Amino acid sequence: MKALVTGGTGFVGGHLVDALLTAGDQVTLLVRSPAKARGLAERGIRVVEGDLDDPAALRAAAREQDVVYHAAGLVAARDEAEFLAINRDGTARLLAAAAEVSGARFVLISSLAAAGPVPRGSRRRGDEPAEPVTAYGRSKLAGERVVRAGPLPWSIVRPPAVYGPRDAEFLRVFKATRLGVVPVFGDGLQELSLVYAPDLAEALAAVGRSATVGQVLYPCHPEVVTSAGLARGIARAMGRSIRVMRLPRWTAALGLGITASAARMTGRTTLLTRDKANEFFAPAWTADPAALTGATGWAARHDLARGAEATAAWYRTAGWLR
Repeated sequence: MKALVTGGTGFVGGHLVDALLTAGDQVTLLVRSPAKARGLAERGIRVVEGDLDDPAALRAAAREQDVVYHAAGLVAARDEAEFLAINRDGTARLLAAAAEVSGARFVLISSLAAAGPVPRGSRRRGDEPAEPVTAYGRSKLAGERVVRAGPLPWSIVRPPAVYGPRDAEFLRVFKATRLGVVPVFGDGLQELSLVYAPDLAEALAAVGRSATVGQVLYPCHPEVVTSAGLARGIARAMGRSIRVMRLPRWTAALGLGITASAARMTGRTTLLTRDKANEFFAPAWTADPAALTGATGWAARHDLARGAEATAAWYRTAGWLR
């Protein structure tokens, strides 16, 4: 199978590329940075330099592909317009280019943020109204609407929190366990679905190969953990005991405001904005993988205990934990 991957040099996209190559697929990557493209050709990957603003590069990358996996996007931006320019408008340009030069399946790697949180004890299944609570979530939902209205057969995959080898975000939690204190937002009872990155990659590849079209799917382990339980699970994987420090909303809002202001003053972007409090203090971010399993046979192989142990081992081997 010929597969185009956008965002293939990133965390999720990189694991997807590994899964596709293992399955014997012919992989093309759209890559913005020549530096990031080094070594890819040696792995048998076709590289097209360009970005989501370059229609000619998009057409060149999408030509003769069987499936397009769209993993590229912004997770941090200065404002909502910047999110929309990539997560909605960039998706529209890629979709138009792929439709022009191929009849490829289009697999959009969206986010649970596009759906929004749920009450504790319930789960997203894919057929409920979406209610995103952040600019990022709204931009991902806008990208989904573009795909739904487009000319290609599509599947939308909404991962929850993703962790695993090569992830710099969860690395902060692993490092915090060595200090003996791990902060969590609110009362520590926020419910979470999780997915280990190599499991997610296998799910995405399975969707691309399946006959499933026109569905919103959730790739996650069926296990639900609390935010405090997540911290303790990572601590166990590290062989540590910790104290969970619960942060009230006013404290978190103050810290997020300071972080956002500092980023704005220096012209940078950050994930930690005031907007994020709407995610951090929601009751639950949970989903049901049953539809995905039924459509493809895929099931996550790593619960938190197994996935955290594998992630900690990778961090140590790679020298990320010293």
